[in-house]
Amino acid sequence: MDYSLEDSRHHEPFFKIGFIHKKVTKNPVEGLATSTKTTYKAIKITPAQTLLILRSVMGNVLHFTLVFLVAATALRSSEVLSLRWADIHWEERKIRIVKSRKKTGVDGSTKTPSSERDVPMGRVLAHYLHEWHKQTPYAKPTDFVFPSMNRSGRVPICSSVFCSDYLRPAAKAAGVPIPDGHRWGYNLRHSLSNWLVNKAKENPKTVQGILGHWRIQTTLDLYTDEDPDEMIAAQDKFLGAVGFERETVQ
Repeated sequence: MDYSLEDSRHHEPFFKIGFIHKKVTKNPVEGLATSTKTTYKAIKITPAQTLLILRSVMGNVLHFTLVFLVAATALRSSEVLSLRWADIHWEERKIRIVKSRKKTGVDGSTKTPSSERDVPMGRVLAHYLHEWHKQTPYAKPTDFVFPSMNRSGRVPICSSVFCSDYLRPAAKAAGVPIPDGHRWGYNLRHSLSNWLVNKAKENPKTVQGILGHWRIQTTLDLYTDEDPDEMIAAQDKFLGAVGFERETVQ
C-alpha cells in the first residue's frame, strides 16, 4: 500500500484490522513523534448570525437552501456537493450520505466509515428542500441537489465562488469577525456542534452521530469549545455551595 504520512495516521484503525487479518505487518508511522499543533481556529457563529446570513441569501433559492441545509445538518462541504436527489429519502425523513466530492471533481468514498450515515431531516428542513426540488430545473433522482446553472447541472455548484462572492460577505455583514485571509466557508460544523453541546445540552453521542465522527473525542476536543457563560455559572455555583453568594460581594 502506498500511503502518505497523513493517510497513515488517519487510517490507523484500518492498520489494526489489517494486523488481525494478516494483510499488513507494520504501521509505517508507529513510534514516530509528530506535532499536531495548528494555528487554525474555527470561527463559530450564533443562531442570530445564522438567521441574518439566511435572510441575506433568500433572494436565491439555491443559495438559501444550501446554507439552510448545512446550518441544520453540519454536513461537510464535500458531502453537500455530492448530494443527488436520490439521496433525499422523503418518507423516511433522512438524507443518505454515501459519498463525498473530491477535489479532482469526481465522487468518492466518505471521509471515514462512520461518515457514511443517515442524516435526520426534520419538518422544517424537509419543507425547504421540497420547495427547492419543485423549482430546480434539475430534479431527476440522478441530478445534483445543488447544481451549477452555468454548467447546465452537469457538476455541482462551485463552493469556492459561492463562499467568496456570497456567503463570506453575508457573514461579515452579520457581524461574524472573519479576518482577511482566514479560511471560512459554508461548512458550519463547528458552530452547530458547539451550540448543541454547550447551549442545548444535547447528548454528545447524539452530536457525534450528527457530525459523523469516528470517535466522540473528536466531537468534544475539536468541534466543541468551553463555554464562558457555563464556566462562570459553574464557578458561582461552587462558591454558592461554599457559602459566598454573589450578592454579598461588593
